Amino acid sequence: MELFLDIVFFAVGLTLIVKGADWLTDGAANIAHRFGIPTLVIGLTIVAIGTSAPEFVVSMLGAIHKSPDIAIGNVVGSNIFNILGMIGCTAMISPILLTRNNVLRDLPIMTLAVGMLLVLLADNLFEEGVSNTLSRGDGLILMGLFLMFMYYTVWLATREKKKKRSQWEIEEHEELEEKLESQTKKQSVWLSVLLFLLGLGCLIGGGELMVDGASGIARALGVSDAIIALTIVSIGTSAPELATSITAARKGDNAMAIGNVVGSVVFNALLILGASALVFPLPMSGITYTDMLVQVGAAIFFWIICFKGKKRYVITRTEGFIMILMQVAYYVYLVVNK
Repeated sequence: MELFLDIVFFAVGLTLIVKGADWLTDGAANIAHRFGIPTLVIGLTIVAIGTSAPEFVVSMLGAIHKSPDIAIGNVVGSNIFNILGMIGCTAMISPILLTRNNVLRDLPIMTLAVGMLLVLLADNLFEEGVSNTLSRGDGLILMGLFLMFMYYTVWLATREKKKKRSQWEIEEHEELEEKLESQTKKQSVWLSVLLFLLGLGCLIGGGELMVDGASGIARALGVSDAIIALTIVSIGTSAPELATSITAARKGDNAMAIGNVVGSVVFNALLILGASALVFPLPMSGITYTDMLVQVGAAIFFWIICFKGKKRYVITRTEGFIMILMQVAYYVYLVVNK
């Protein structure tokens, strides 16, 4: 009975988190649009952060409740799932065509972000006898890198916004503009603020239920918080990004699918764990070097398979299937070894 209640808490918490992220994002975007903030900036900041809100809330609450395995495992598991599972599923639907900028700029940034996380956590490799911990100092470093990434992203988007865009990008831009204008006319500032606060409340309440439910499931099944965080928690919190990437793949928008994954991984590694470590230092107990190396290895593998001696950078359906198999193999390893 207790396990059933924990599963219900987890499911209800996940539902509240996903819905709360939508409400928070819509409310914040409406408020920003009313005050004349450009749609481009709204898309790169508020909307992007909104899709990462589930991971942020779960990891932050994990830090507050002094459950570092959930805080770190949620991010590491989400990043692995984003790279292998999400790109694999997206490529299975439609082969992903990457641009030169994706391969030479975006993927290296993503790989650098997860690599920096590994370096900051690997304290005992540099000083014998100390425990591996993401300290507040490490959190400051990650937050600083995140702010640099956001500045670079906004600057780059502003510089390139006048360049020729694909028809899909133009339609998406116009659709967002129309949506915001329509909502702004229908909603007062106070209603948008209420929507924002309601979304925030759902995120916090849902996060509490999800973290409690996940810990209860782990205890009932006799496994660690780490394995639950690396699997069902990370998959659940990645639901918004997965839906976005699959929708983009069906519409043939490769840029959206790739950008969604790269942005999510960077947000997770730099912003979410950086902020969580500032709240409470996060020791790496149940999360192992293997988990961290799989995360970095997935990013490197994704980058390497883009170079196949072809004139175009393409992730084929076969390669997508291989990435899904790698994701499944990692889960099997977790079940067998943890």
